[in-house]
Amino acid sequence: MKAFAYLFLLVALASCNTLDVQPFQQLPDNRAITDAGSARAALLGTYSQVQNYYQLNYPVLGYLPGDNVRFNGTLNQFNQLDQNALSADNVIITDTWTQLYQTINSANNVLAALPDLTDPLLPTAEKNQLLGEAFFIRSLAYFDLARGWGGVPLVLKPTRSAADGRGIRRSTVAQTYDQVLADLTEAERLLPDAATRNRATKNTARALRARLHLYRQQWAEAETYATQVLGNTNYRLVTPYRAFSAAPFGSTESVLELTYSIADQNNQWNNWYPSALGGQYTLQPTPELITLVNNASAGGNRSAALLATVRVGSTDFVYGNLYNRAAQRDDPAYIIRIAEVYLIRAEARARQGKLADALADLNAVRSRAGVPAATATTAEAVLLAIEDERRVEFAFEAHRWFDLVRTGRAGAVLGITDARKWLFPIPFNDIAADPDLEQNPGY
Repeated sequence: MKAFAYLFLLVALASCNTLDVQPFQQLPDNRAITDAGSARAALLGTYSQVQNYYQLNYPVLGYLPGDNVRFNGTLNQFNQLDQNALSADNVIITDTWTQLYQTINSANNVLAALPDLTDPLLPTAEKNQLLGEAFFIRSLAYFDLARGWGGVPLVLKPTRSAADGRGIRRSTVAQTYDQVLADLTEAERLLPDAATRNRATKNTARALRARLHLYRQQWAEAETYATQVLGNTNYRLVTPYRAFSAAPFGSTESVLELTYSIADQNNQWNNWYPSALGGQYTLQPTPELITLVNNASAGGNRSAALLATVRVGSTDFVYGNLYNRAAQRDDPAYIIRIAEVYLIRAEARARQGKLADALADLNAVRSRAGVPAATATTAEAVLLAIEDERRVEFAFEAHRWFDLVRTGRAGAVLGITDARKWLFPIPFNDIAADPDLEQNPGY
């Protein structure tokens, strides 16, 4: 059996209840999406899949291999990530890979069923919106796969049986990013020009496209798409920094955030909070990050937002505080914030030699954080200032590791000079199931 047949057979047996909708990716498509109601529910189920992998697994992949977060526990899967010594049977790697392809399969179900669906209760505008959201979600999943694993198999049709997954080989990373771009182009065409924070719109697609072009080192395109988003008055930085991560959520800072609730909980806080506050305290800010954030010239007013301290006896425990509503457990997962769009444009402009414009964007983010304006005068210094700003601004979001990899700086900053370790391994189960599926070098 080919690897993806095996994978999706497992996926078909998995369960999903985060939005309390029927998991349509587990049903034959001809029975799953038959009218307006089931189409809407299927799309919500696709968002639910994104919630699954962004609640903990994917953010962990984005920060734990870097220098902002350390693991304080005994679970080997986390220790491997923390020590940059991954094996192909790592549970987090396997689970995340499976969740990503489950998301893709759910999106594929929507994309396959909706074009031929006729229901007077599903007007054309809404059908286009649902299709656009499915294209966007598939683009996000493939982007997240590509920046973690490199080129991956492109599955563009629903997987309804084991046979449907056979014969799909790995694409190159360029081909994978090409697919992301194709999906984003369709998403932007179909999506409404709205300001919804927890569902995709035209500007959500434009923001992800700006990030995609940044990763592909297409600086002019990254600047163009970031500018489109920043030119929309529905999006702006909120002051102070903590405001975007405090209820009520969905501030103008968010281009896309994933919504959770008491009934549909985000439990990432549990990994950050000390036991005195009911958590496990297994994910901890590194001493270096604590020093950096508490430095007024780097952290500014973000220190109180990112870090908190609880005293137990005579010992102070410093913990990450982005996910801060332990009682409610409804903190969003942040996919794209407007601060990132500013810093995307800043980097793209600096790479093109537009240093004054780059500094203006960088300093917009620094000013919001109460940090003195950067005054770098060379491209190298401006780029380093942007790198440092991204490290603090997105300290506990899924960026730091991927930033250091995409810029080729993981060796200089982290000492990981073996570039083969900059990509994650393809899960062992998939390699074992398909001898033609190529493992990433070094694993």
